[in-house]
Amino acid sequence: MAKPLRFRRSAERWTAGRVRSDLFAALDANLGATMDSPWYRQPEGYDARRFEMDNGDIALFAWNDDGGFWIGNTETPRALWQTEKYTFREVPTPIAEWADRELLAQLHEEAPWLAEYPTISWFFLPVLLSKDGRHTTREFFREYAGGFPDASRDEGLSYYEEFLATEPFEERHVMAAKLGTAEHLDLTRMSATMSEFTVARLLVDAGYDVTPEIEVTTGHAIDFRADRDGTGHLVEVTRPMAPSDRSAGSAVRSIRETVETKTTGQLEAHGGGVTLFVDCSSFDDGEWGRLLDERPSVGHRPAVVFRVRPGESTQAYTKGSVPVDLPEYVDVR
Repeated sequence: MAKPLRFRRSAERWTAGRVRSDLFAALDANLGATMDSPWYRQPEGYDARRFEMDNGDIALFAWNDDGGFWIGNTETPRALWQTEKYTFREVPTPIAEWADRELLAQLHEEAPWLAEYPTISWFFLPVLLSKDGRHTTREFFREYAGGFPDASRDEGLSYYEEFLATEPFEERHVMAAKLGTAEHLDLTRMSATMSEFTVARLLVDAGYDVTPEIEVTTGHAIDFRADRDGTGHLVEVTRPMAPSDRSAGSAVRSIRETVETKTTGQLEAHGGGVTLFVDCSSFDDGEWGRLLDERPSVGHRPAVVFRVRPGESTQAYTKGSVPVDLPEYVDVR
């Protein structure tokens, strides 16, 4: 399966003639292609070309005397097969900024509605324009409001647009890549991924800095470390399916069974010290209301059980001594 967009770095010598013979000719022979100047000014000190394939794929190549950088959602020409891959943050800034402009313009030409959400477009660009995942990730945001079942597209996407505009993460690749590049839509998995962004927003709104994917001594990775005033707390996130989507349609059973997969895995191995956030944003009003009335234990402490309704309310209840604060706007029962 193809991965999110990354650059390939070639240290070989490139000329306009070699670009035509080794890159364009190979693409044209296999897919049908055109080669042209880029839409935007090429990076300072580089020559650049833009490749458009008959099947809708796109690729960019920029080179100078020190080598070349390739990025695209198409097949890789043989001349670049043995090259190393790098994220946008790992290549020279002029290359990364130029590619961002080129690829964002392409994305908004293919999906004009995404232009209303420029930060989402930029942050998730590596998957929204990936080879295998570009159709499913766009469908997820367009048709499923980023995982909020009862929200309009604008309500759901504005929630994440506002958060990502605060630049909460040092770099985008780790978090953007979690959305995946599968050819088939997996609504449950993708919604669970966006729960991590939801929890990150709650932590940031409460004044914490968040760092994703914290490796611990057990060999596992915990979703976040939340830091404030020199103190850090580990946070793990899980998202139960709505009871109506499970064979046993009980809200309590839904959260307990979902949490059990965490407590018998990485949280059990870690041996404590992790706050679990249980995102019930998929639950309807009746299911969530029953949880608030009963406030059942979930099989792990400390825990925050919550539900977000974009543009409306965020409600929660807690179990155990939760060491992290929640934003003032959260209605904690």
